Order: sequence, then structure tokens, then C-alpha cells
Amino acid sequence: MSEINVVPYIDVMLVLLVIFMATAPLLNQGVEVDLPEAPSEPLSNEQDDPLVVSVKDDGAIFVNIGMRRADDQGSRVTIFSLEDQAAKVIGARPDIAVYVRADASLAYGEVVKVMTVLQRAGAASVGLITDPPDLAAEA
Repeated sequence: MSEINVVPYIDVMLVLLVIFMATAPLLNQGVEVDLPEAPSEPLSNEQDDPLVVSVKDDGAIFVNIGMRRADDQGSRVTIFSLEDQAAKVIGARPDIAVYVRADASLAYGEVVKVMTVLQRAGAASVGLITDPPDLAAEA
């Protein structure tokens, strides 16, 4: 017999394809944050590798360093270790852009705490990331 039977290989590959298609949506990483809506200018893409601190509605804090995709989760930190980690990044790159993504339902005081910690770490200015308002809903 000089021919190779490839039917079992195709079957295995189709099963693997189905498994990957079923599990891919479950692997969606990221910090789910319901951003407040505000009319503001979009961020420029000229700034490379910004420092983005995301705060979820339950108070969990995540630090994204140089991650341009919104679905990247980054590393979870506490409010106490945030200053040390941010100070290391800002010390290495004093011109880095620092942004805070906070859930709309989060208390204002929690956002202020995070911004204060970032300023103590050496951030010259801290920007807030918002979603653009839904103009169709306003009409």
C-alpha cells in the first residue's frame, strides 16, 4: 500500500477546530469596565505605550503598561502597590502618558484615590478615559 490515508487526520483536525471555536469566546480577557460617556477629544495614537490604570466597579485595580488593545487585562494590583509600580514606570519614562479607566458606577472618591496615588508616584498629569456619548440616543 503506497498511499497514506489522511481521513483520520482530517477528522482530528475538524474536532480540534470545533473545540477551539467553542472555547475562544470563553478566553476573552480584559477588564469589563462600564465607562462613563462624555463629549471629549479622542486620544492621539502618537503616544506609545501609555500607562492605563483600570478600576472595576468592585474596586479591583489593574495596570496596563503599553497595551494598546482595550481587551488586555494587565496585572491586578492593590491601591498600596499601585504607587510602587507606577513610580517604577514613571521613573524609567518620565514622559509616559498616564490614564485612568474607571467604571461609571464607581464612587467618585475611589477614582480620586487612584489619581492621587498616581500623582504621588510622579505622574505630571492623569487623564480620564471615557466613552463617546451615544449621539443617536440624544436625538
